[in-house]
Amino acid sequence: MKLLIVDDESRIRSLIAKYASFEGYETEEAANGIQAVEMCRKNRYDLIIMDVMMPELDGFSAVREIRKNSTTPVIMLSARGEEYDRIHGFELGIDDYVVKPFSPKELMMRVGAVLKRSNAEKQESEVIRIDGLTVDFTARRVTVDGQELDLSPKEYDLLFYMVRNRGIALSREKLISDVWGYDFFGDDRTLDTHIKLLRRQLGPYADRITTLRGVGYRFEKE
Repeated sequence: MKLLIVDDESRIRSLIAKYASFEGYETEEAANGIQAVEMCRKNRYDLIIMDVMMPELDGFSAVREIRKNSTTPVIMLSARGEEYDRIHGFELGIDDYVVKPFSPKELMMRVGAVLKRSNAEKQESEVIRIDGLTVDFTARRVTVDGQELDLSPKEYDLLFYMVRNRGIALSREKLISDVWGYDFFGDDRTLDTHIKLLRRQLGPYADRITTLRGVGYRFEKE
């Protein structure tokens, strides 16, 4: 599998490439967003690791351009951990958000988890309707009162998991483990951010996702 590593710091690119090679991945590198967009137009990658703060074209803008023609999974790197930046990234359709400084080993675990999810074939054939909310697992579509939602890959994964387990109290740890697929490293704001984004998308059915204080969340049956 081939990864595209995008960062304006050559030291960081080299570090990631080194650990990626240990895991058996091929790598190519880009020093800025413009170069990354151009490389994605000419080549196919299995996953992109993209820094946010770069000269000429920042990571967010680069992902926005790449997403016009590609659904390649993206892991965003940033020295900024503010919720706004996370939300902005997930709204663009990124698959994970890692705050610098990071552990290269942890990053490789996340790469493996994202690739596993990306390559897994979806076998569900069930269509679930809850009032005006329709969840089609096979077509990977969600509609609210007849209007199809445009969810990010991770929002689909989280919503499908919660709907499949509707009526069950889901701890934060279980949600993170089963949906993200790797051991969580202390920053649970990623889950909260996705819940917030899902509620915004669900509109009149946002209250189907109930917060269980001190536990996690539950998707209500009725």
